[in-house]
Amino acid sequence: MSVTSILFALAFYLATAVLVFGLLHRIVDYARTPAPLKIPTTPAPTTRSGVVVRMAEEVLLFRSLFRANKWIWLFGFAFHVALAVVLARHLRYFTEPVWLPVQLIQPFGIYAGLVMVGALAMLWLRRFAVSRVRYISAPSDHLWLLLLILIGASGLAMKFVAHTDIVAVKAFFLGLLVFDWQPLPTDPLLLLHLTLVLALMIGFPFSKLLHAPGVFFSPSRNQADDPRERRHLAPWAAELENR
Repeated sequence: MSVTSILFALAFYLATAVLVFGLLHRIVDYARTPAPLKIPTTPAPTTRSGVVVRMAEEVLLFRSLFRANKWIWLFGFAFHVALAVVLARHLRYFTEPVWLPVQLIQPFGIYAGLVMVGALAMLWLRRFAVSRVRYISAPSDHLWLLLLILIGASGLAMKFVAHTDIVAVKAFFLGLLVFDWQPLPTDPLLLLHLTLVLALMIGFPFSKLLHAPGVFFSPSRNQADDPRERRHLAPWAAELENR
């Protein structure tokens, strides 16, 4: 097996470990962060079931963003839906036999990839075109958008410009799952695409992209508006009160 195959196999093990343990660390950190005040964004639900509905609307439909800015919501929602379809389509490289839902979604994956790159390009253009957004945009904001666009563009290029041996690619990833390493094709576009994916996996736990799990721990979203009916005490405050 080539040195390239060995290096990429080791890199994917490392990147997966960083992604999983990095996410777990940040999620535990979020869960342990005290919320001493009752601060739900009003109008807010007054029951826990209402909070669940509200959180579902935020996660699945981006309700707050829709109410704030329809254009940003359109491109943001399109990107996330397209990304979900693209990720589901890529499950064919990790399953044998391929699950029926993954088979059914295959024809839509290419269109989703085009929508994903287009929506990201519009979101990136906004950071240059809108002065107040340009002012608060950090270099990392541009870097992550560029990285995601390059991942999508390089994936599409393998479909429309230079094909790769997808059977060998699937054998490589299936081999990683069972520690039976297989040769990886050395096509430049494929290696570029995988390198960018590795960079995303390693950087994800340390980036602003953590809004994905972070939204579930936002006190302005996950709290019920019931300060009169139920006194809110952070765990550390309750301990002090009981001494």
